[in-house]
Amino acid sequence: MAGASAFARAGFRDPSLVLRWKEIAGPEVARIAQPLKYSEGPSGGILTLRAAPGAALFLGHEKRALCERINTYLGRAAVNQVKFSQSPLLPPQPKPKPQKSAGPLPPSDPSRRFEGPEGLARAIQALAKRRS
Repeated sequence: MAGASAFARAGFRDPSLVLRWKEIAGPEVARIAQPLKYSEGPSGGILTLRAAPGAALFLGHEKRALCERINTYLGRAAVNQVKFSQSPLLPPQPKPKPQKSAGPLPPSDPSRRFEGPEGLARAIQALAKRRS
């Protein structure tokens, strides 16, 4: 659970705020800011966002609305303040390539001639389907 410990070190007990950031903040904000750290202070929760250089000024005007969206998503008043750290954003994670659907095996495929245990034969044929 290396991911869970990384989220915990950054103060995110619930990683959904980071994982669903685009949905919570909206695509416009998610394009220019990413959650960096969450901490509890005497006046409430403080969310630090990594903001693209120059975006913090724009986001400063959106603080109240952003806090409301986050708190609505979390179902409680967790974030009272938003701070910004200006630095280049991390590149978005590439989407996984869709796997091609396995089609029927041609009758001449060598995997059809396997004469071993039935479970192993099915596994070999499944691999052969992905290969073709």
